[in-house]
Amino acid sequence: MNRRSFHRAPEGERRQELIEATLDCISEFGLKGATVRQIAIRAGVTAGLVRHYFESKDQMVAEAYRAVIASLTEKASKVEGDPETRLRDFIAINLTEPVADSRSISLWAAFISQVRVDSVLSEIHREGYLAFRNSLQELLADFLATKGKPADAETCRAFAIAINGLVDGLWVEGCLAGDLFREGELVAIAMSSVEALLGTKIGTAKQ
Repeated sequence: MNRRSFHRAPEGERRQELIEATLDCISEFGLKGATVRQIAIRAGVTAGLVRHYFESKDQMVAEAYRAVIASLTEKASKVEGDPETRLRDFIAINLTEPVADSRSISLWAAFISQVRVDSVLSEIHREGYLAFRNSLQELLADFLATKGKPADAETCRAFAIAINGLVDGLWVEGCLAGDLFREGELVAIAMSSVEALLGTKIGTAKQ
């Protein structure tokens, strides 16, 4: 296990470093195997300092899961440009690194196994899903309006649910067995599938 060297840091920075160390350990050892001692070693601090920032391991795990959800949604939610570009980039970002990689799937698998039995993780998962889906729904409303297609809330909500499911499935396959696919293949499949669903072209990226 790699150990980070100790350095003095502001409260917020130190807390974030501990969350990152928690994620490193969960990715490597799983939720049960990631002990406070191992997290402290990874962060290069004492277990006592860890407890200064977090009341319990459960709190650390919850904050770590919140960070995972944010990392999987933040980049996609900040896409810029015209509606077509934003929708296209939103899809592509979720199927390419760093959102889609072996570490992301390891963390997702570790946390998702506990979501149904841990009310705190369940609520974090719910909040993350809705934030992601709502961002996608807003992108779809803008995109469909520019294409002269129905862009009411219910239509966009249904499309957002379907596209989210499509992207999730391709994301899992890409993370678990990326070597089975040609470069850019999953993104291309996602784009053509979304176009078929929406009944209109999304277009290609500008060079």
